[in-house]
Amino acid sequence: MNGVFVDSCVLLDLFTNDQNWAEWSESVLEKYSQTNTLYINSIVYTEVSIGFKKIEELEAAISALGVKVIEMPREALFLTGKAFIQYRRNKGTKNSPLPDFFIGAHSAVSEFVLITRDLAKYKTYFPQVKLIHPEIN
Repeated sequence: MNGVFVDSCVLLDLFTNDQNWAEWSESVLEKYSQTNTLYINSIVYTEVSIGFKKIEELEAAISALGVKVIEMPREALFLTGKAFIQYRRNKGTKNSPLPDFFIGAHSAVSEFVLITRDLAKYKTYFPQVKLIHPEIN
């Protein structure tokens, strides 16, 4: 494993100091950053940007975590569309692809492990993606 994709919920845990999840998110990022490069794409960047007043603040925050922003390959964009079609066939109600579809497809195509707390859509639509997640009983 040399690339680990970080879901927006994990970064938001840290940036908002979430009382339930900040500690887990910080420890898992620390652990995986020791031996892997941590990545996000423009979708995650957009989702976490809402908590910052200036782009420079967001840039500093992701840089401090050692997270690299990378572009989505076309293969991931194509796979996003295919996952969305399946979602609609499964009676999904949204009219455009959800951010999780872009994140899951990017992780799948790039063969990244994905750190997340949101398991349902990834397990259903991207079963090939290995997930790092909290053990929830």
